[in-house]
Amino acid sequence: MIRYRFSFVIAAIAMLAATAGWDGAPAAGTAERPNILLAISDDQSFAHTSATGYAAVQTPNFDRVARSGVLVRNAVCGSPGCSPSRASLLTGRHPWQLEHAGTHASSFSAKYKVYPDLLEVAGYFVGYTGKGWGPGNWKEGGRERNPAGPAFNQHKLEDKPAGGVNSNDYAANFAAFLEQRPDGKPFCFWYGASEPHRGFEKGSGLEQGKELSDAEVPPFLPDAPEVRSDLLDYCVEIEHFDAHLGRMLDLLEQKGELENTLVVVTADNGMAFPAAKANCWEYGIHVPMAISWPARAPGGRAIEDLVGFVDLAPTFLEAAGLDAPASMAGRSLLNILASDKEDQVDPLRDAAFSGRERHSSSRYDNLAYPQRAMRSHDYLYIRNFRPERWPAGAPQKYEADGRLGPMHGAYHDIDACPTLTFLIEHRDQPGVSRFFHNAVDKRPAEELYDIRRDPGCMTNLIDDPKHAEAARTHRERLEATLRQTEDPRILDGGDVFETYRRYSPIRKFPPPQ
Repeated sequence: MIRYRFSFVIAAIAMLAATAGWDGAPAAGTAERPNILLAISDDQSFAHTSATGYAAVQTPNFDRVARSGVLVRNAVCGSPGCSPSRASLLTGRHPWQLEHAGTHASSFSAKYKVYPDLLEVAGYFVGYTGKGWGPGNWKEGGRERNPAGPAFNQHKLEDKPAGGVNSNDYAANFAAFLEQRPDGKPFCFWYGASEPHRGFEKGSGLEQGKELSDAEVPPFLPDAPEVRSDLLDYCVEIEHFDAHLGRMLDLLEQKGELENTLVVVTADNGMAFPAAKANCWEYGIHVPMAISWPARAPGGRAIEDLVGFVDLAPTFLEAAGLDAPASMAGRSLLNILASDKEDQVDPLRDAAFSGRERHSSSRYDNLAYPQRAMRSHDYLYIRNFRPERWPAGAPQKYEADGRLGPMHGAYHDIDACPTLTFLIEHRDQPGVSRFFHNAVDKRPAEELYDIRRDPGCMTNLIDDPKHAEAARTHRERLEATLRQTEDPRILDGGDVFETYRRYSPIRKFPPPQ
């Protein structure tokens, strides 16, 4: 296999830039190019900020960005799993357009341009702290550094608010990054927290004074103290992410640079609970998002436009005075940011797309559970390409000694957690059984949900005659989009996705019956 050296990649990008009409200098009218700060949490669903009224969590700094800019009510991540979603954000391409990088814990070919590299060639000072692109093996893709940029991770916390929190002092590392920035250079920084990724310190929410009554249970989980407590622990980690964001915003304000910094705050995918993360359901792909750029974007607005992760890289490039490569599937959001309108600003933004392949090692022969999804204002349509497989992972696996483990002993596409344990242990009890089966049972080839009435995605309307027209239009539009973007799953079955190497550990499962 040919390996690309990073210096060659940068040189190639520079050559492409020259042929496109820019040489690393700001384009006309962009003398005050903005700084760019992306803050991305790890596994957080759209509902869980104080800006959206969730009582169990306090996110004053997410709220601050939303107040000074735009609260994006309908942000859809590239994939309901970490590395493919981050790859989509970095490239402006859908995960199914990224080969290995479109599946979890694989590699990331250097032939796919990422916005930090393009901005670096154009004169930006680039770096990241915490979790950049990953998990996966970027070296095998021919890269010499993480696609998010050079790492700034030297500063560590002396005290942590909870046991599950990463020891990285994200804000201190951002300060170190700014200290190293050459005079006169705008910056592009990726703040990637490890929070609120599992595992959480059990009981940390209650220990910090949170109340079980504050934890609003999502409609796809049973209302039980164990679940509420787990939600409070999740909120502790969201607040940690938000606190470091606040320190970064304060630092920029002190330096007089916040006004001309384009700030995007979001999450890579939904919450690590059953029926959320690793699912193309609403709580798996609908993420929080707030965007501010005080120098250019009127603030105090909330918009209903459908925004996908593929739209962020083109936005950053246009803000810097650059043209997005034609290979990017997304469209810049600057027309929305520059507007003073609310609600639906751009009538063309009426749908966003997401998809998944392999997530964890959860099935025989490391097989995927391929899904593609289209989210509109009213509906969520999902295509399951291999409905004969278990969506949450096969319910049995081989143990280390080679014996077949107990039934319901796996489901590894759901992160191990107290809520999953509760569902399994109480699966036969009234009031719990339907939530358990909804999370783990096999699903039909198509799903359709009335997202306004059923955000928990509990009632599949695909065969309901009243919604037949919606099913038809969403089916046709999703298929057209997949064909236009050359998704292997729609073109030839997509078995190539099953061949991409996984660099994280692989479990052993019995063959499917």
